[in-house]
Amino acid sequence: MITLLDYGAGNVRSVINAIQALGEQVTVVRDPDDILRAEKLVFPGVGAFGSMMQILEKRRFVEPLRAYLGSGRPFLGICLGLQALFEVSEEAPGVPGLGFFPGTVERFRVDRSVPHIGWNGISAKKPSGLFRGLRGDEKFYFVHSYHVVPEDPKIVLTTTRYGYDFVSGVQNENLFATQFHPEKSGEAGLTILRNFLAGRPGTTALPSGAGTRLARRIIACLDVRSDDAGDLVVTKGDQYDVRERGAVRNLGKPVDLARRYYEEGADEITFLNITAFRDFPLLDMPMLDVLKRTSENVFVPLTIGGGIRDYTDRNGRRYSALEVAAEYFRSGADKVSIGSDAVRIVEDYLRTGKKTGKSAIEEISRVYGNQAVVISIDPRRVYVAGPDEVPHHVLETELPGPRGERYCWYQCTVKGGREGRPVDAVTLARAVEDLGAGEILLNCIDRDGTNLGFDLELISAVKKAVSIPVIASSGAGSVEHFLEVFAATDAEAALAAGIFHREEVPIRAVKEFLAGKVEIRP
Repeated sequence: MITLLDYGAGNVRSVINAIQALGEQVTVVRDPDDILRAEKLVFPGVGAFGSMMQILEKRRFVEPLRAYLGSGRPFLGICLGLQALFEVSEEAPGVPGLGFFPGTVERFRVDRSVPHIGWNGISAKKPSGLFRGLRGDEKFYFVHSYHVVPEDPKIVLTTTRYGYDFVSGVQNENLFATQFHPEKSGEAGLTILRNFLAGRPGTTALPSGAGTRLARRIIACLDVRSDDAGDLVVTKGDQYDVRERGAVRNLGKPVDLARRYYEEGADEITFLNITAFRDFPLLDMPMLDVLKRTSENVFVPLTIGGGIRDYTDRNGRRYSALEVAAEYFRSGADKVSIGSDAVRIVEDYLRTGKKTGKSAIEEISRVYGNQAVVISIDPRRVYVAGPDEVPHHVLETELPGPRGERYCWYQCTVKGGREGRPVDAVTLARAVEDLGAGEILLNCIDRDGTNLGFDLELISAVKKAVSIPVIASSGAGSVEHFLEVFAATDAEAALAAGIFHREEVPIRAVKEFLAGKVEIRP
């Protein structure tokens, strides 16, 4: 029996599903005594350091945790479950950690995107039973802005390079902890979990790999909505129009397609719920069920977008965006994507120049960490005669407008692209980063469904304006388009939908074409 410490924040369903998929049973900690009675304890920390420690204190878990760690029984900490083992974190000054190991948790100081999101390698510093069955060149999924700095080099199990080498895993006898997420790292991650559960002795050396480099990600996106018969289907629009001959395009069932993309090598899967939420999102049980069922068999990160905002139900009860996001996390999501409501939040922010601390972006990032908040931007090109014609971020373009215009700006839209707003994509991207977002999903209405390739000018402009990762979306029609966007821009990931659904360009074909040209996860 494996005991899992769920302190009430983030996605622990995927950890439970991964352990159960390996044939073990899981019991979840309900009270402090459950920790003291555990035979093997798994601590998947998710979110922000300060919030985590406050919850652990409130639930009286801190002292039992320290007692368990000192008992010598098997322990596996994941992500924040690693950081919690140390004394203090720069993320939450003045909030003490468990202090089991001397050392600190520090924010990345690199000239690249933070958070560090994606698939990277590990370099072993000593043999470990966790490594049995690994090749050495596998990559694991990371999503974090902070990393541990131990005082004792003897506990360092692995390091990973992101600008510089940081500690990505520690081991002290039966105590293991990793910064990466084994439960989200495909077969390699399941191997790590399997070795921990089996109690493999620490005698296996990890074969030398090709170094640790962050991979560019290939993401499969599934637009999910009800069809005219009321069934939940994956659809795809052409410039956001999802109907064909009057009916909603039905390209398959969401759970089945997600499983197929995982098996084909997708690095992440994104669900965008475009049903419109005319009533109340927490009653949208089919979408929650999709997440739950997908996370049972898909061990890569899952993002969900649609309806992440404040609601008041028909009885007058108010539900915050944080509560809505929490339900998605509990159902198996690792990140939530905010679209139209991000535009409204930014418009208020730009008008007042002040953060309220109460917007969906700020609240969710404060509790779950900025790496859990993705902003989906849906802009369209607006051509102008010159750079001073509008009060927006204007680009000089190599694609002239209908009257030969050489300049354009990218107008943000809401309501599925049906309504334009007086804010441009570059300004919005900067604002959401300032408010606490950790990643941007950058669409382009003009390219959606065209198969003409990504809008490189838009992607370059937004990527240069922010220091958080950017996912390029809209327009992919060939394997060459993925190489083009990675060669021409610094985007960390590229997303596609229709070409994957219709099997015009399989994910495996994209990976095979990019191999040797771009750093990818095989």
